Amino acid sequence: MDTGDLAPVVALADRLFPDHPEDAVHFGERLARGTDLCLSLCDPETGIAGYAIAYPWPLGSIPALNRPLATLDKPNSVYLHDLGIAPAAAKNGHARTGAAMVGERARARGYARLALVAVNRSVRFWEALGFAVRAPEAAFAAKLADYGAEAHYMVKDL
Repeated sequence: MDTGDLAPVVALADRLFPDHPEDAVHFGERLARGTDLCLSLCDPETGIAGYAIAYPWPLGSIPALNRPLATLDKPNSVYLHDLGIAPAAAKNGHARTGAAMVGERARARGYARLALVAVNRSVRFWEALGFAVRAPEAAFAAKLADYGAEAHYMVKDL
């Protein structure tokens, strides 16, 4: 992914996750933080058909939605902030492939874990990819609630 992909990525994210809107400036900040961990799925006919936004982040913590990221000294994991596939491109294994690519790139950078927040009843999908639900620390339980009633913090060892 590069900065030229941000406008169509944000537009796709708005369609896929209307309950979790995020401004383009925050997507851009996340791309800058995780440049080689962020991916775009390009369709020659329709443009951006999917994306993954990931960046280094402390394990056991989640960033606030639609807010600037905190400055970190030494993040110890990679956070998969968002992964979305357009409905027309779904059911082709792109989400699995994208998640695997993010994991491989994180491991190549020396990270041992990949974390995310599963939303929209997606826990089973993520479990099939090797993620496990972890109970949230009290300090970020309120942030997790911002992700929705069905949100679960999940971690995968790489």
